[in-house]
Amino acid sequence: MKAATIKPGIFFMNSIALHTETLADLLGARAEEGLQISEVFLVACGGSLVDLYPSKFLLESESRNLKTGFYTANEFVHAFPKVLGEGSIVILCSHSGNTPEVVEAAKKANSAGAITVTLTHNEASRIAGFSDCNIVYEWGDESRIQNNPMAICLALCLETLQQSEGYVNYDEFREAFWKIDAIVKAACSQVGERAAIFAEAYQNEELFYILSSGPSYGHAYGFAICSLMEMQWLHASSIHSGEFFHGPFEITDENTNFIVLVNEGRTRPLDLRVIDFLKKYAKCYVVVDARDLGIGVLPGSVVEFFNPILFYSVMCVYREALAKLRKHPLETRRYMGKVDY
Repeated sequence: MKAATIKPGIFFMNSIALHTETLADLLGARAEEGLQISEVFLVACGGSLVDLYPSKFLLESESRNLKTGFYTANEFVHAFPKVLGEGSIVILCSHSGNTPEVVEAAKKANSAGAITVTLTHNEASRIAGFSDCNIVYEWGDESRIQNNPMAICLALCLETLQQSEGYVNYDEFREAFWKIDAIVKAACSQVGERAAIFAEAYQNEELFYILSSGPSYGHAYGFAICSLMEMQWLHASSIHSGEFFHGPFEITDENTNFIVLVNEGRTRPLDLRVIDFLKKYAKCYVVVDARDLGIGVLPGSVVEFFNPILFYSVMCVYREALAKLRKHPLETRRYMGKVDY
């Protein structure tokens, strides 16, 4: 079989096209050596790892041949996959570009002969020194997908899938990428009042459980560890909607707080089952439904992969409203970057 070749610049502006061209050249060189890409590893920490989760779901659910590894960077370094080598692509993300664990992971992946792709906000990052293809995204307008590492990684993995084995929904995916910006912008405007009501009702609460499924489970985890634990110093945990009825639902009562991110797509029934239960046995729950926020205009064959892109921007509105009423700025830290750890 002919080795994978990623074509440049299908979805994004010229800045992204430049990097996909570089990746295409790298894959072309492997093809000339008779090497077939067989594994894609996704490696990061914290919120950046969350950004890679939809790509994990895409490759695991849609690829027939590509194996997928999803690693927090420090584990990747200490339990390095033996299969990783010249037939592997490793995509790493670090917002600062200097996260020590991610830098070390990039170094090891590059030394093992893998095609190493890095995503960062920092043009002068350390991670770029161990990268075959370094993508620098802008920051400050997260509603534009070309500045969204979640969407950038998803596009790279889509292209890898298409070129390595073909993907029946490839054209629909391209269509959805063109449409998602407008959906996100409209949804963020739509939820302003809802977010204010949420913040008013829950500003004095200290514990939240965040539920979702499919590619959005990663963002349930991300909202828990980043938005609530890191940025608000609140206790929080994510629960996969499919796992809720296998233990966690026993903590449900009228005083327990839940946030449910409801997907559009194949795993929607899992999220709706949770809501049906909460309606009977809970009082403190908030539902954020991607269907209500307009995502249904995307092609049904690929809409599920865009739920987390929508949820990221929408839940930023919720966390900002909560931070404002709690008088706890999102940037406040007591340990991160301030003490040795």
